[in-house]
Amino acid sequence: MTAQKVIVSEAGASVYSASELAAQEFPDLDVSLRGAVSIARRLQDPLAELVKIDPKSIGVGQYQHDVSQTQLARKLDAVVEDCVNAVGVDLNTASVPLLTRVAGLTRMMAQKHRRLAR
Repeated sequence: MTAQKVIVSEAGASVYSASELAAQEFPDLDVSLRGAVSIARRLQDPLAELVKIDPKSIGVGQYQHDVSQTQLARKLDAVVEDCVNAVGVDLNTASVPLLTRVAGLTRMMAQKHRRLAR
């Protein structure tokens, strides 16, 4: 039996672990454990996990603070939405943050769908 090693970026995991969403998903876990869960989930489904944090938190380059933050946020959000729509989502298992990145779905629609899908 051969052991395998996989490297997963932890960029932005601390942002997620301290977020309200993480507290809702894992109310009984310590902040550091929430971050560990986020990193592990990235291995399983990177896109579904990365949509839960602000794209700027991932660290998009050393000059990201030298450009218009409004324009950067708009462009990064557009890229994330394009990726989600290109990959697609499983409507039965997708989280609200993932569903809100689907073109044409609002947060309210995504929340209603999640309630009905349960």
